Amino acid sequence: MTSITIPQRQHWMRILALTPPERLAEALAPALSAHPGHHWLRRPETGLVMLRGRAGGTGAQFNLGEASVTRASVSLAGQIGHAWVRGSNARHAELAALADALLQCPAHHADLMAGVIAPLEAELVERRATVSRAAAASKVEFFTMVRGE
Repeated sequence: MTSITIPQRQHWMRILALTPPERLAEALAPALSAHPGHHWLRRPETGLVMLRGRAGGTGAQFNLGEASVTRASVSLAGQIGHAWVRGSNARHAELAALADALLQCPAHHADLMAGVIAPLEAELVERRATVSRAAAASKVEFFTMVRGE
């Protein structure tokens, strides 16, 4: 593998950010134990970001509200990993940044994609399907009866 494209990195960062931190720690434990030395470029810190929206997707932008995020940056295995996760869980941001650094390393990329990212993605798809099924089960059909015909 010569280079990693932006869409590839966005794909794994999405999965890392949406995976519960406990599950992420469990999945990354073997890879992180093999690379104990890392240097924090930016320790996890929590702040706010402004969420913006557009009416109809094409209208004028407006401020929708704020969301808390936690970010971290780390140097590991000759790579720099960054992470932004929603909420204030510093450990989640740490794990995502460490995973990002390892995933950029050509020696570990294929193993981590197959052994960590693919299973986490499958779990994410299953969680979404479960929520979707639960929502569909509570769906109510509304209809109008025409009177006098």
